[in-house]
Amino acid sequence: MIQCADCEYFHRDVSGNVRLTCDPFSTIKEPQCLTKWQLVKLDTMVRAYEATLAVYNRLAPMQEKMFRHMEREIGDIDEADRWKLGYDDDDDEDEGLNP
Repeated sequence: MIQCADCEYFHRDVSGNVRLTCDPFSTIKEPQCLTKWQLVKLDTMVRAYEATLAVYNRLAPMQEKMFRHMEREIGDIDEADRWKLGYDDDDDEDEGLNP
């Protein structure tokens, strides 16, 4: 079995992360290569998900403030329009029926 470090598609960057530039559909040399490639890709997906969660955790307090502000604004609008909902249309209808 060929070791990844000996393969031409194996690259290690300056921070020590492994990059496999092989294509699983055409340049896989051994069956174990596919398994290793899948593990590297899975690790990449996990890192991306963790980075997304970190951003969401940073945004959460701002979102809470924004929601509270929007709720206050909507409450103020409802309070200002309350007079429209309290208008009594029954009086106008009764006057129109009795000439």
